[in-house]
Amino acid sequence: MKKVTKAVFPVAGLGTRFLPATKASPKEMLPIVDKPLIQYAAEEAIASGATELIFITGRNKRSIPDHFDKSYELEAELEERGKQDMLEEIRSILPKGVTCIYIRQSEALGLGHAVLCAKPVVGDEPFSVILADDLIDGNPPAMTQMVDAYNQQGCSILGVEDVLPSETASYGIVDAKPVSADTLQLNGIVEKPQPKDAPSNLAVVGRYILTPRIFECLENIKPGKGGEIQLTDGIAALMEFEKVMAYRFQGKRYDCGSKLGYVKANVEYALRHAEIGAEFSEYLSTINTSS
Repeated sequence: MKKVTKAVFPVAGLGTRFLPATKASPKEMLPIVDKPLIQYAAEEAIASGATELIFITGRNKRSIPDHFDKSYELEAELEERGKQDMLEEIRSILPKGVTCIYIRQSEALGLGHAVLCAKPVVGDEPFSVILADDLIDGNPPAMTQMVDAYNQQGCSILGVEDVLPSETASYGIVDAKPVSADTLQLNGIVEKPQPKDAPSNLAVVGRYILTPRIFECLENIKPGKGGEIQLTDGIAALMEFEKVMAYRFQGKRYDCGSKLGYVKANVEYALRHAEIGAEFSEYLSTINTSS
């Protein structure tokens, strides 16, 4: 069984919920304290064994490759000023032995289409998909947990968590049968069902490990609403050929695709930040919430 060494990051979306902040800068570059969302996603992939990071990009995304590229001018400036700690932090953004590949998604035709764009690079290997605006604080990282599950099950794995029944219309919802405390076998998957139509309240949330058979499925499904190719539909088709599992990861997810989730992540990560945590906590205690 081949190891999961390739990670796909669909980053071509427009991030309209964060306008005007995302008018000229990708939502994946929005910082959580002092580190952009896409770096958290890349670090999770690398910690889980990925050595090839595949970014599916679009227009106005130039800052993402710039972030992972070497910055000779900045490094020279930091070295000249004797800021060695900061220099090492910048150099460690992309560890040795890890490569970045950028593929342009010419049209925004859905998450399934973005994943399909990675086919020429992924080939016949299993791969992970990480959505950067789903920030998951897990120890070990959520994707590491899922890679372990993949190594046991040898099939596609979807990261899931329980959501409120009223929230099912915002997620892909699975119909699944538990096989262990954290692992379930899929019987079906539905894209954004209304609460009355949802088979459960177990939602797929921004983490996938997929076998290469998914590409054939995505190539053959019909586009859905808005002409988009839905990854959920591809996974439903994949289930006709092979087993698909869901994994209930351990960790806290922050929906950084929403303004409230993004602000919550910043507050909680700031509170435990080594440099500002104590002072920030003290500041929060002085805020008069009744004013």
